[in-house]
Amino acid sequence: MRQFELESVEAIDQAVRHRRVHDGQAFIAGGTTLLDLVKLDVMQPEKVVDVTRLPLKRIELLDDGRLKIGALVSNTELAKHEIVMRDYPVISEALLSGASTGLRNMASTGGNVMQRTRCPYFRDPDMPCNKREPGTGCSAIDGINRNHAVLGTSEQCIATHPSDMCVGMVAAGATLVLEGPDGQREVAFEDYHLLPGDTPEREHDLKPGELITHVILDAPRGGGQHYLKLRDRASYEFALASCAAVVNLDGDNIGEARLALGGVATKPWRADAAEAALKGQPATQESFERAAEAAFSDAVAYSHNGFKITLGKQAIVRALRDATARARA
Repeated sequence: MRQFELESVEAIDQAVRHRRVHDGQAFIAGGTTLLDLVKLDVMQPEKVVDVTRLPLKRIELLDDGRLKIGALVSNTELAKHEIVMRDYPVISEALLSGASTGLRNMASTGGNVMQRTRCPYFRDPDMPCNKREPGTGCSAIDGINRNHAVLGTSEQCIATHPSDMCVGMVAAGATLVLEGPDGQREVAFEDYHLLPGDTPEREHDLKPGELITHVILDAPRGGGQHYLKLRDRASYEFALASCAAVVNLDGDNIGEARLALGGVATKPWRADAAEAALKGQPATQESFERAAEAAFSDAVAYSHNGFKITLGKQAIVRALRDATARARA
């Protein structure tokens, strides 16, 4: 493991200035992803800047009903916050389904957004990986790909995005606030993570020198909400398929549904086709199954992960069923 210089900052502009001036620099908050990758020699920063003293640990209810979350709010604090549990249960459930209690206590909101794939080929410096070293090839395509993506893939990369929280936030609706050398800008949460395409090394819309300062959740959508995670074991395991569902009813029909998928895609996946298939339809098993088919109409299976298409459809149907039951309660 390469040694690195560690420095601490206490102001956002100081952190941005460091990031702009120093190449080969990484920020650290909880460190639950970064330190693992440093130990594996996958990431080799020359300098690591500790941002845990930045004033980004508050959760604030804005005048327009949105919820502003500092990037340093821990996953545990966010999951257990009374407003999140009441108005955004899909996010609370997603957070509590991930990792372990100890990791959730350490992991930050911003770090969760920025976490890297758990693809074993990405995490092994001796294996070709276009995400880690562009142009070397994707070992997973012809390798062991049981845990890899079936949506949003390319010939360059089929690695899944690992976050549960991000899936919940896509379903709930959110905006990221970024601070950089050119000032502050906002990015729609569902647009922040990028598809691999021909540049799998570019995972997100974060410009050089920028730092995530806040996540702002849309005003509560109400209705019934549920996050369902299907995995090999009941705890401390990444999703094989997951679904975050937010359902608003209009009588016996679906007025609006928002769906996001995890474990099956290269980014937190908004299931637009499924949402369109549900709008105005009866809130029935048949409607849920048609929506699930629409969600995976463009899925591409590889040698070991074809079961994820069936599993993902089941996740959608079950999440919709439970969210609808809550909407009716």
